[in-house]
Amino acid sequence: MEIRTAFHKRLREIQNDVLTMGSMVEKAISRSIEALRERDLNKAQSVITDDQKINKKRFTIEEKCVELIATQQPMAGDLRAIICVLNIITEIERIGDHAEGIAKIVIMIGDEPPLKPLVDIPRMAEKVNDMLHRSLDALINRDKDTAKQIVTEDNEVDDLYDQVFRELLTFMAEDPKTITRATRLIWVAHNLERSADRVTNICERVVYMVTGKMEELEVSTY
Repeated sequence: MEIRTAFHKRLREIQNDVLTMGSMVEKAISRSIEALRERDLNKAQSVITDDQKINKKRFTIEEKCVELIATQQPMAGDLRAIICVLNIITEIERIGDHAEGIAKIVIMIGDEPPLKPLVDIPRMAEKVNDMLHRSLDALINRDKDTAKQIVTEDNEVDDLYDQVFRELLTFMAEDPKTITRATRLIWVAHNLERSADRVTNICERVVYMVTGKMEELEVSTY
């Protein structure tokens, strides 16, 4: 009994680390979009620099998971929970990479005048952060129903991406001089769309952790 109590205490600590890592990535997404909106190259550079902290956090969690497996030799559901955490932190780290990608695009844009007011791209970012935050809450609470619900919300991000894509194509068709600026905004939107896909992967792992059944809950249309 003492061994299982110690195991679950360590697992809770690891899960808290996952929440911290998720919070770091949410901040990176928000700051990258703020940098885009404000043309703040210093803020963009800080997102790029801080990505190393996100990577380090992932490696620290991985080490803790491996140590827990080696010292406690968990079986069945307990082992499944650790394996899911290892997969989930990979997805979180990659979402952080997408935020870093947006920040690099901001630096490429520099002080170019905005092509259009940013409306749908910030909405995409807010939705991605909301999905990510709730998916990690579902992990902690072992809430498979919420995880499944979040997966369906990926369509909202896809729809916003499609809207941004079509609008920017119109700009390019009407004025070829806007092609470079429009393409960079498409890259930003694509990073956010891919981030939402990563969240659906997290949700699939949550469902697997709870049910023991690995299934693809939804196939992205992009």
